[in-house]
Amino acid sequence: MAPDMGMADRTVKTETVRGVVYGPSGKRLDVHRPAGATGASGATPTVLLWHGIGPDERDVLEPLARTTAALGVLVLVPDWRSDAADGGRAHLLESLAFVRKEAGGLGGDGESFVLAGWSAGAGAALGVALRPESVEGWRPRAVVGVAGRYDLPARTTGTAPLDDLAAGRDPGLPVHLVHGSRDAVVDAHRSRDLAEALRAADRPVTLQEPETDHAGVIMTAYDRAADRCVPTTAEHAVRTGRTMAGVLAEAAGGEGPA
Repeated sequence: MAPDMGMADRTVKTETVRGVVYGPSGKRLDVHRPAGATGASGATPTVLLWHGIGPDERDVLEPLARTTAALGVLVLVPDWRSDAADGGRAHLLESLAFVRKEAGGLGGDGESFVLAGWSAGAGAALGVALRPESVEGWRPRAVVGVAGRYDLPARTTGTAPLDDLAAGRDPGLPVHLVHGSRDAVVDAHRSRDLAEALRAADRPVTLQEPETDHAGVIMTAYDRAADRCVPTTAEHAVRTGRTMAGVLAEAAGGEGPA
């Protein structure tokens, strides 16, 4: 997939390491990073990116992760299972603990990184910021929520982010939201509601609503026969994916697209 002219002078070659075991559960993650980014080369801006409710679907996020890595960002995408007895909480928090401990050896930043998620992963990411006690008081550099719902209990904390905000909890960091205006799975008003709640609390938030759907916002299309999202070259998805990659890169402290 060739970059557009706005990104051409920013993109770099990337490499992918697949199937890294990240915790006691034996679950695996993929590492997408700029070519040559290693522990000896300094801390590359880093993103931990969680997929949605489909179990073990780290591959679904590969198009977005690779596009983001081409902007000079280390992106780690773990599997997790929403159908686990705890709703996936242990898997999600294991992956977070792994990144905090091991990202440095992979060329990234294990303390100041972006926590991002798509669909159910979005609420899970924001939940951590609102309840840092769930991860020993740690907070990410920023949260990026993609096509999420925030009125449902977060998979990481068991409480709804909107309820936590209403109770006076503070995410304590910038929140960036992206939601397709044509999303028929999770309506864009879910992100608008969160943005309004954050603004009402005088908290930093951005919201973009590109013209795409629930799958297109992560550079994919839903394949009904396979019952999963697959890569697509549809113009709306490619365009939105580049926007998403820029949001993730800039939130992580990289330069983002030109």
